[in-house]
Amino acid sequence: MNDWVDFAAIKQNVGLSVVLRQYHVHLRRSGRDQYRGYCPIHRGQSREAFHANLTRNIFHCFSCGAAGTVLDFVAAMEGCTLREAALQLERQTTAPPSRPAPPDCDEKQLVTKRISAPAPLGFALRGIDSAHPYLAARGMEQRTIEEFGVGFYRGPGLFSGRLVIPIHDPRGELIAYCGRALDGSQPRYRFPAGFAKSQVLFNLHRAAAAGKRVVVVVEGFFDCFHLHQAGVRSVVALMGSALYESQQRALLERFQRVILMLDGDAAGRRATAGIAARLRPHGSVQVIHLPPDAQPDQLPSQEIRQVLQACKAEVARQIQ
Repeated sequence: MNDWVDFAAIKQNVGLSVVLRQYHVHLRRSGRDQYRGYCPIHRGQSREAFHANLTRNIFHCFSCGAAGTVLDFVAAMEGCTLREAALQLERQTTAPPSRPAPPDCDEKQLVTKRISAPAPLGFALRGIDSAHPYLAARGMEQRTIEEFGVGFYRGPGLFSGRLVIPIHDPRGELIAYCGRALDGSQPRYRFPAGFAKSQVLFNLHRAAAAGKRVVVVVEGFFDCFHLHQAGVRSVVALMGSALYESQQRALLERFQRVILMLDGDAAGRRATAGIAARLRPHGSVQVIHLPPDAQPDQLPSQEIRQVLQACKAEVARQIQ
């Protein structure tokens, strides 16, 4: 195994402007090759805090103190080491050395369209504590925790002091982490800059591998964990209450019937009605209405199984 990483070559060949585009960072010009804006690392509110010099290939946030080269930027955004950041950039870089953005570019030229297929990370966070008491308090069993790779992260970077949840693409490749705050800080769920959750269905790779023609759709990560724990292997989470076009396409390509099991609050009811209306012209859709303010992750495993069995029985009656 070759452990050598040429940090100097990576810093020289990978322009900060390229990486800013990859993370969809919006900046505005403040001088020749100098840009400033909101800090994507600590997501602050000051539009003057984050400064980037595209000629010198360096950045500095005057609010959180983050500073350095393109390697430091990627390491801070991904919550990884400089070596892991270098390996990630080394894998992604196949073009000739990048040049700084031209002097007359504006903030729109530092942003590209969101990619429809997020690239694999190429590294994984280390030192994740799978025995954190929060997990047990949420009713998660050790086998579920280990299968999903969930745990508390004390390392540096974007997810420091948060519960981290690995997110995979349909092939099972790790493409991102979500960090959940446990101390009430905002945002409660933090995604890396540039990650478009509208393009991804959480747990799709496991659901597809179950080989079922039916899939249960829930809102959140913990809803998905608890259904999986209850024996429902074909379950995906929207990571919110909206179904986007890419997510809808992924559902319809892989499953013949969709069971919607969103939250029982007003927002969940509205989302259920809208999603069902969109899906029904394309296939079979069943809706499970939970009690007001109830969520799937609050239901005991036995009740989850009973609710789904009742749904299946109703489908059977409709076709007899």
